[in-house]
Amino acid sequence: MVELVARTPCAGLLPLRVGAVLLDEVAPGALTSVSPYKGQAEALSKVLQAAHGMGFPAPSRATGDRQARAIWFGHGQAMLVGPAPDPALADHAALTDQSDAWAAVRLHGPGAEDVLARLVPVDLRAGSFPEGHSMRSLLFHMTASITRIEDGAFLILAFRSMAATLVHDLQTAMEAVAARG
Repeated sequence: MVELVARTPCAGLLPLRVGAVLLDEVAPGALTSVSPYKGQAEALSKVLQAAHGMGFPAPSRATGDRQARAIWFGHGQAMLVGPAPDPALADHAALTDQSDAWAAVRLHGPGAEDVLARLVPVDLRAGSFPEGHSMRSLLFHMTASITRIEDGAFLILAFRSMAATLVHDLQTAMEAVAARG
């Protein structure tokens, strides 16, 4: 009988340091898509606040902290990152477990913005994209969610099937930024 071994999406690929920029895999905990039912957004936000300490995020924003975060993921949708969703959320929103579907990495250090500038067609400098801002965009040729989680640090979520490509593209951009040195 074949023995299967659980592996993270970026197993064997990370951590990676190029110059002053670091890329490491994040163990995000549970990832749950949260989509409020029609007319339930305000009630959902209150329940999310009571249960997990954060409201439903506005477009292009993230709420919460390192232990529990809600990231805007598109029109009428957020990704709850960290805790398993409180059952009371199901009264106000469709909940879908996405835990195995995404690769989660943290890009940080001096030059992280410069690395992303080579791959993302959006201004991610702190003046335009401060902590708590989030977006869905292309990262080179794949779709990703990018959230500034602190000064000089970004949480990036991409489809699990694209994990090796995500690491490769970020590494190539990290090397190009380091070569400017």
